Amino acid sequence: MGDFDPVGLSKDLDLTEMKRFREAEVTHGRVAMTAVLGFLVAESFHPLFGGDIGGPAIRHLDQVREVAPIFFDILAFTIALAELYRSLVGWVPPPKIQKYFGGELNEDYYPGDIGFDPLGLKPTDPKEFAEMQTKELQNGRLAMLASMGFIVQEQVDEQTILGHFGM
Repeated sequence: MGDFDPVGLSKDLDLTEMKRFREAEVTHGRVAMTAVLGFLVAESFHPLFGGDIGGPAIRHLDQVREVAPIFFDILAFTIALAELYRSLVGWVPPPKIQKYFGGELNEDYYPGDIGFDPLGLKPTDPKEFAEMQTKELQNGRLAMLASMGFIVQEQVDEQTILGHFGM
């Protein structure tokens, strides 16, 4: 889609601020892609907790809290650790921030690249890397829209997403 910016949000931004926007977009896109996959898998396959968790995915965490209250605490702690690691890798420590009150990314940090690539999927060729990143951004944008649609649909009619298709 090229330089898609229909309302001109990036028109007057410098590279530092653009990197912050890209970091947010990549991060939210990854969370949304995980959420879409989670909706589809959790609503059709749920062997954990004795198979007692079911129905619309937006209600699963409520059910997990009833069955295994400690699970939510472990989940929140794990997410906090992941975010702490991401902030230590990519972000300038607060006392060293020079320009942006909300935080700055390290100069040598590329948005979304925290060095986690256990399967070695990150291309070494810059052209291939740019293509892969574009695909990730596009899929992330689609997943953000899809996950919001899933959430709204389940709020409206309290049915599973796949239940609408007779599955």
